[in-house]
Amino acid sequence: MSDKKNLGHNSKKDFLNKEVEHIDITSFDARKIISSMAKMSFVSREIANATNIFNQMIEDKNCTIFLTLAGSTSAAGCMHVYRDMIKYNMVDAVVATGASIIDMDLFEALGFKHYQGSQFQNDTELRKNYIDRIYDTYIDEDELQMCDKTICDIADKLEPRSYTSREFINEIGKYLKTNAKKKNSLIETAYDNGVPIFCPAFTDSSAGFGLVMHQEKNPKKHITIDSVREFRELTEIKIKSKDSGLFMIGGGVPKNFIQDTVICAELLGKNVSMHKYAIQITVADSRDGACSSSTLKEASSWGKVDITKEQMVFAEATSVLPLITSDAYHKSNWKKRIRKNFSKIFG
Repeated sequence: MSDKKNLGHNSKKDFLNKEVEHIDITSFDARKIISSMAKMSFVSREIANATNIFNQMIEDKNCTIFLTLAGSTSAAGCMHVYRDMIKYNMVDAVVATGASIIDMDLFEALGFKHYQGSQFQNDTELRKNYIDRIYDTYIDEDELQMCDKTICDIADKLEPRSYTSREFINEIGKYLKTNAKKKNSLIETAYDNGVPIFCPAFTDSSAGFGLVMHQEKNPKKHITIDSVREFRELTEIKIKSKDSGLFMIGGGVPKNFIQDTVICAELLGKNVSMHKYAIQITVADSRDGACSSSTLKEASSWGKVDITKEQMVFAEATSVLPLITSDAYHKSNWKKRIRKNFSKIFG
């Protein structure tokens, strides 16, 4: 009820006054919670099993760990979770929506913020104040358009040719080394640690607006995004990996893109194994034949995922992701891993 009572705002400043604070998985130890959940049933036991599988990925010296991101959990307070998974060597490559990387991570790296709001707010009033809403989270549209313009500015300075999203995000990493207002973003941390980031639907984000602006300014000589070569690059990582594990938040294009590397490698005549480990945290339903790009068992029928060590967790990710990753952080198996540094294979 308190949310519904506080809807009488009439200025942008009134709306944007309570910043989203990103959770810090290093500040609390979830191991006791997870071990207790393992003795329970329903989703609690599934969460504990998913945590166990994730820890097995980290312990397996032959395993390449792919993190896939879809949805708005970064804006909702998990941005530093993903960054720390890279920082503490629990992730070797990232496949994400453009929004997760550009509209959220780059957005905050430029000094902007996400704000706590209300899902009950009148959206017409928000529009009048140029505020975008993600459920109960607010974004300043004026600032988001500055993010679009930054993408355009970065593109304007690059050699006009085709780039994969990985290449372009690497250039953003270089840019942030000297221009970030908020240091140690996911993009910058990935850049520092040789962790490539792929966004197969890159233009479905602020990146798309920025690149359209760039091409409009430079009709004869401009950059473009080559998603086919990007698929080949991601497949190359799978080919170079003896085993692989998937840690998937949501589903959609990132999930399908990484799973398809197994099929792509086979079509190229390479002998690769299915993804050995797989976790998906999702609220999607399987009854419509999708589950945001299939259940993990269904993916096995396509030859993509081994069902021996897989776990679907049907939960809202911000409520369970911090527990799983805090457990893994405090178990400290990541300290024994050798960084894969896959960015180096692309020159």
